[in-house]
Amino acid sequence: MSHTPHELHEEFPEHAETITALKTSDAHFARLAEEYHEVNRAIHRSEIRVDTLSEEAEEELRRKRMVLKDEIYAMLSKAG
Repeated sequence: MSHTPHELHEEFPEHAETITALKTSDAHFARLAEEYHEVNRAIHRSEIRVDTLSEEAEEELRRKRMVLKDEIYAMLSKAG
């Protein structure tokens, strides 16, 4: 399988340990991370033309990924 860009550990390399720790200790963070992962994969699959999405649908996913990323970053910043 090809490399999927924008994975959380790539987006926040300085928070890699915190991401791993929060995924196991904080259910809300784990849900956000999983949702981010699903949205990110859907975008990537559309970009490489595995799945076909309308331009509007792909843009909506990109907006959703940005909102999730912002929320995840806020939690990472508070955690350490």
